[in-house]
Amino acid sequence: MSPMTTNAKTTPPAGPLTVGFDLDLTLLDTRPGIRRTWEAFSEQYGVEVDAEVVIGRLGPPLEREMAHWVPADQVTEMAARYRTLYGIHAFAPTVPMPGARDALDAVREAGGRTVVVSAKNGPHAERHFVHLGIEPDAVVGGLFAEGKAEALRAHGASVYVGDHVGDVRGAAAAGAFSVGVTTGPCDAEELRAAGADVVLEDLTDFRAWWESYVARAAAGETV
Repeated sequence: MSPMTTNAKTTPPAGPLTVGFDLDLTLLDTRPGIRRTWEAFSEQYGVEVDAEVVIGRLGPPLEREMAHWVPADQVTEMAARYRTLYGIHAFAPTVPMPGARDALDAVREAGGRTVVVSAKNGPHAERHFVHLGIEPDAVVGGLFAEGKAEALRAHGASVYVGDHVGDVRGAAAAGAFSVGVTTGPCDAEELRAAGADVVLEDLTDFRAWWESYVARAAAGETV
């Protein structure tokens, strides 16, 4: 399969560009820290959780995942307890995804801005980037799927990059060009079926695509 597949339909906007990125499994590989946090959660609270199942479907908000493992009336409380443990266990094991730093650099080199929009709570999302020495222009947490459109519109993002069909839906709701990466739970077929305008294998392919996109934008061409 080609590393890049497209649904040609979108005209790139002229002028400065803002690109949005998802966090989990798009920019950062949070799986080791999330696994460690769930294991600590299970040990401390006696809740049986299959951490491998959890990290195989990252993307939706924590409360949605927690609902698979505890009674409905305990979700809010247990999610808060999990977040406390996350702050202890999740940051050190987290690393950038391949190509993540270069993707952010590529946007900035073209005079663009970068905004991270994630379902992860904002303070933890920000702390991940501080820990790794990565500096997006803005970080917004607590939003998933169509809910991400609020932040994308507020920051003027014309492109959104993510690994989940929820990210594709968020881009569509914001009227942004949707770039899917197959580094998360959704494969290329799922991302295209959800409406992704382009699908990359991972962010190591982003720079080449981005430079082409910017060139076409400057020429007023359609992608």
